[in-house]
Amino acid sequence: MIFDQITNQPVIETDRFMLRALRKSDVGLLAMHTGDERVARGTRTIPHPLPPGATEAFIARAQGPERTYDVWIMDGSLDGHAEVVGLVSLTPMDRDQSEIKFWVAPAFWNTGMASEAVRAMVSANPHGSKTMFAEVFQDNPASARVVSNAGFDYLGDAEAYSVARDASVATWTYVKRLQD
Repeated sequence: MIFDQITNQPVIETDRFMLRALRKSDVGLLAMHTGDERVARGTRTIPHPLPPGATEAFIARAQGPERTYDVWIMDGSLDGHAEVVGLVSLTPMDRDQSEIKFWVAPAFWNTGMASEAVRAMVSANPHGSKTMFAEVFQDNPASARVVSNAGFDYLGDAEAYSVARDASVATWTYVKRLQD
C-alpha cells in the first residue's frame, strides 16, 4: 500500500475554507480545474491542453522532500464546497523573501475567495518571510485587485513566459513588506 508523503505545512483556516497541504486524492479536481484553459492562461506554468500525468507529477513534486515551493489547496469542504476550489503556493527566495502565486477555479471567481486566501497566507506567513512578492499578468486585473487588496504595493512592469500561451506576457509585480 502506498500512502501520501507527509508534507510539513501548517493548515491555515479562513472563514470559508482551509488552506491545507496537497493530497494525492486531489488529483481529479485539480486536473479538472487546471485543465480549464482559463485557469492555465492565468498562470506561468500550467500547460494547455494539460498532458496526461501532469497533475500526478505536480503532486509528486509538491510532496517531495526536494521540493522548491510549498503548495496549499483551498479546501472548501467545510463550507459545503468542493475539496479543491483553488491553490496557493509560496516559493522561498533569498534574503527571507517569498513569492506567492494563486489561482481559483472559475466557478468561484468574483466570490472573494482568492482575496481571502492571499490575506490568510500573508497573515500566517509560514515561511517567516520579511517580504512577499506577487506577479500577475496585465490582462488579469482581477488578480491585481486581489494582491492590492491584500496590501501589496505595485513595484513595476515586467514580462513572464506562459506555457499555456506559449508566449511572453506583460506582468505587474507587487511587493509586501512583512517584517523589518
